[in-house]
Amino acid sequence: MADGKEVKKSRWKKSEKHRRIRRQELWAKEEKEIKELEERSRDLESSATVSKFSDLPLSQRTLQGLQSTGYQIPTEIQKAGIPISLKGCDILGAAKTGSGKTLAFLIPVIEVLWKQRWSSVDGLGALIISPTRELDLKHEQERIRKTNIVVCTPGRLLQHMDETPGFTCNSLQVLVLDEADRILDMGFASTLNAIIENLPEERQTMLYSATQTRSVQDLARLSLQDPEYIAVHENSRTSTPKGLTQSYVVCELPEKLDFLFSFIRNHIKSKILVFVSSCKQVKFMYESFRRLRPGIPLMALYGKQKQLKRVAIYNDFCKKTEAVLFATDIAARGLDIPAVHWVVQLDCPEDANTYIHRAGRTARYQKNGQSLLMLLPSRNQKCLEDKKIPINRIRVNPQKLGSIQKKLEAFCAQDLEIKQWAQKTFDRGGPWGSVG
Repeated sequence: MADGKEVKKSRWKKSEKHRRIRRQELWAKEEKEIKELEERSRDLESSATVSKFSDLPLSQRTLQGLQSTGYQIPTEIQKAGIPISLKGCDILGAAKTGSGKTLAFLIPVIEVLWKQRWSSVDGLGALIISPTRELDLKHEQERIRKTNIVVCTPGRLLQHMDETPGFTCNSLQVLVLDEADRILDMGFASTLNAIIENLPEERQTMLYSATQTRSVQDLARLSLQDPEYIAVHENSRTSTPKGLTQSYVVCELPEKLDFLFSFIRNHIKSKILVFVSSCKQVKFMYESFRRLRPGIPLMALYGKQKQLKRVAIYNDFCKKTEAVLFATDIAARGLDIPAVHWVVQLDCPEDANTYIHRAGRTARYQKNGQSLLMLLPSRNQKCLEDKKIPINRIRVNPQKLGSIQKKLEAFCAQDLEIKQWAQKTFDRGGPWGSVG
């Protein structure tokens, strides 16, 4: 019996010794790779020498991950931004929607922490702030203290700073502002100021968006150190993707839903994303059009839905090849939805930048897509043209539009909830907003 224990103990010691030697070998191999990559980062003079990801000074693990997911050739913003980020510089990056900005900052974030051998005991290493919806707070509190990379909204991050015991940003290495134009606007100003006060000044900061700011006040607030400005499409004739065909129609307010229903009926083999202004509009249109049976699956996405339901709807829409998704601006930024054929903006966005982000849900990654904006006769498209947005008018023959007004009225009479949604949607003279 004793001999058996001694044999097992001896085997365990040999096995442990082998594992220790193996760890030391891997450590030495990684140390060598890190030094080589740092030298290559310093020597990389220009993005002009980059034609594929393997030309970049990236770790073998990152390159293998990119290859396994089909990423071989970097986009223009990735070619320009990644080499500068790997040198540790602060960045202001602007590029059209669907141009690959997310990967342009995610790759450097992973590389920075890997080179420093960041682990769970080192705490928060990278913070990525994006103006999207919040998740479940209690579920996050259980995990956030042991998380190295946190992706969050401004409001939820500040809530964790105030309410989650043990959560600090003292060791932060990298701060990323995704959709920086939105985060820096007045709606998030006070929240962002409070967040910045809790972050160390010695850090790398990257700002990426489809539109960008050079405001001295904004840059000073973020403690940026001599940032590199990257605008790969700054001299482009348009500020929207090359493969995006953009049109607008002019119709009276009562005709908008008639036109939209006719449009959907004539595009039942397409994947369509319809933007409206409010949650109540989404509910009214989804429930009404569902009863009209247009012959294509209908879906709805808005902010007041529970997180799990929103994720399920998003995933379902991504998988479909023929469907209509009614959505608020929750779907305008940060969502990558494959193969959207049409983006329809039923109401005018609040400004040209919002239009750009909405329209950018199609024609992504050099693919083609179409965008349609619906305008009232009192509105105009001039501010879009001023922002280098090429948009053409489509003239609609009202006589060819079928009317769904009586059916909508019947739905409202039959269902009190639909009636209330309709009243809140249209009572204030229409939710259609203004571009011009």
